[in-house]
Amino acid sequence: MADVTDPKISEAYEDVRSSKSDTNWALIDYENDRSDKLLVTETGTGGLAELQEKLDPARASFAYVRVTYSNDKESQREKFILVTWIGSGCKIMRKAKISVHAADIKSVFRAYSIDVAAREKDDLKEEPIVVRLRKAGGASYDGV
Repeated sequence: MADVTDPKISEAYEDVRSSKSDTNWALIDYENDRSDKLLVTETGTGGLAELQEKLDPARASFAYVRVTYSNDKESQREKFILVTWIGSGCKIMRKAKISVHAADIKSVFRAYSIDVAAREKDDLKEEPIVVRLRKAGGASYDGV
């Protein structure tokens, strides 16, 4: 089991969810290579593009992201995604544990529309994620 008891993880979750906050993502990493303790590494306001730049190819991480998009000229939607990042250089034992640890992080990051498994930074391009969010939301007006 992963240790998700650090109160800063819950605080980051609430901050990303808050419409009063500009923070739209939180990155959660392991304390070190041998530890199963998760910590908030960073938060930001630059969306998926900014988050992509923060991901380390040698690590496994989790991220919680608020994605804002429009269905048409009159509407704006906010949806949340949970990202499970497994970088190409991530160690084998960490990869083996990540699915079990994902259940632990989901106990804190409870509300999200889709789960995004990312192995390359391109897996976090906004356009394909918005397409998935529209499909998941059931309110797609543009035939997606």
